[in-house]
Amino acid sequence: MNMIQRRLRQGEQAGVETELNGGTLVCDPSGILFSPGESLLVVSDLHLEKGAAFARRGMMLPPYDTAATLALLESAIRRYEPRRVVCLGDSFHDRHGAAFMPAIYREALNALMKGRDWIWIVGNHDPEPPALLGGETTEEAAIGPWLLRHEPTPHPRAGEIAGHLHPVAKVSGNGRSVRGACFATDGTRMVMPSFGVTTGGLNVLDRAFAGLFAPECAKAYVIGVSRIYPIPFTALCAR
Repeated sequence: MNMIQRRLRQGEQAGVETELNGGTLVCDPSGILFSPGESLLVVSDLHLEKGAAFARRGMMLPPYDTAATLALLESAIRRYEPRRVVCLGDSFHDRHGAAFMPAIYREALNALMKGRDWIWIVGNHDPEPPALLGGETTEEAAIGPWLLRHEPTPHPRAGEIAGHLHPVAKVSGNGRSVRGACFATDGTRMVMPSFGVTTGGLNVLDRAFAGLFAPECAKAYVIGVSRIYPIPFTALCAR
């Protein structure tokens, strides 16, 4: 089973509900977040056209990342049929990605956007509105009890949902270790996993996450092959 098939299969599994700042959210094994009450789907760090961005710099990557990421996003959207979609920044790998994206991918993305409110949060990779695409572009969006933005603020902020850090968690036991992308949260704020198929990850115990979560409440919702595993930070490994 290749990576795309595995992630599509993960997306068919039931998500795990969690409370964030008084509101209910579903952490979905596909890597998206869904609010039933708001009919809201949140996705972070798509990094579309990453392969093309590398090619423009003379570094060749397989040119299939955009097609694969859009296929996974389409699967998630079709399952939940949200009224509103928020992309938490770094939706494109660089500021030229949307303008240079092949028409076939732009048409596929426009089909997903049709009939929905679509919000692009600006990221450090894509600080401008995506060219030739609709939707609203903003630095942050307040929806229900949550504030959605790209980078988590360094000070405590109730209800914040951010991306940018690409959190992963590592668990060891019985002589082996497992590492997986995760939703990181303490019930007050959350950092989402990256969604793009060619993105890396940063351990949630890295100092970049220091101070973001209350240690006694911090938990990683780790995406496994068949389900999500809620694991306290205290049970995770730094290396």
